[in-house]
Amino acid sequence: MNHIEVLTEESLRELISIRKGETKFGEGVQLLPKENWAETLSISKAKFVLLGIPEDIGVRANHGMGGAHTMWLPALKAILNVQQSEDLRGEDLVVLGAFNFSELMEQSKSLSVNDLRELVAQIDDLVYPVVEQIFRLNKIPIVIGGGHNNAFPLLKALSRFSNSPVNCINLDAHSDYRKMEGRHSGNGFRYARVFGFLKRYALVCLHRNYNAAQIVAEISADENIVHSFYEDIFISQVKPFSQMVQEAVEFTRGSITGVELDVDSIVGALSSATTPCGISSVEARQFLTYVGTLADIGYLHIAEGATELADGRKSVENAKLIAYLVTDFIRSVTGRMQHIL
Repeated sequence: MNHIEVLTEESLRELISIRKGETKFGEGVQLLPKENWAETLSISKAKFVLLGIPEDIGVRANHGMGGAHTMWLPALKAILNVQQSEDLRGEDLVVLGAFNFSELMEQSKSLSVNDLRELVAQIDDLVYPVVEQIFRLNKIPIVIGGGHNNAFPLLKALSRFSNSPVNCINLDAHSDYRKMEGRHSGNGFRYARVFGFLKRYALVCLHRNYNAAQIVAEISADENIVHSFYEDIFISQVKPFSQMVQEAVEFTRGSITGVELDVDSIVGALSSATTPCGISSVEARQFLTYVGTLADIGYLHIAEGATELADGRKSVENAKLIAYLVTDFIRSVTGRMQHIL
């Protein structure tokens, strides 16, 4: 666990913009010590743990546009600076920090695609034991950043904690169910399924133009996978978005469920595969608000977002977008938990 770089009090203070008469969400969050962070986390009453995975190796191993490593710190700052309120209290969140993959990132600059895929496998092995530890302490990880390759170690960790295969809902333009050709951002769910970590997989808002016919045929024939297309919802208007999300929730109900959101599903949001035609930021917020009512949520993973891509494109809005998504999710889950209690 030496690759974890915990957020320090000093760094936290630098990230928060204090205003007289206001209380920022970040002023109340909990931090952990570098040594024995898990022991301290075990006695925390907070339900959520915020964790960053700043890497884009998985994206580049999938022939994609690098930049996913840039999302973590701007998103963290935006999250910490929202206003605290009765339904959003800093004490409910532990900010663990982020993986320090700087050496792997530097090493990756001169590698072939095949070698990049070997590095992704190394990232898998570093991520899953940390996340599994968080699960064992009965916390819900909120994971920001990195490519969608990180869905595999998250599902692996959740499955091992549960001692059974788990379910997943993924709001994504792509199925990320490509063949097992070495690890990358486009096959995390395939690996999770083949290795027995993933049972039921619900895909929301796939794009017909960007999912291979062979994969669509395969997932259509699999009784443990359901999917909806963006075009059926917003172009043909076969069913409304809310109904497609509800069907995904019902399909995965009854087992602990990971929640995945790929930023490339949101129109105009900077990501490894930015789209001019996707769901709105409001619909992304509605998605997380609704799935937050699930009875047994394992984690939230917001993947593939960036504030700067390798080709020079930049976004100043994405960090605030991630803050909206994270706080909507926290509000929804805590509201459901309070209702149960």
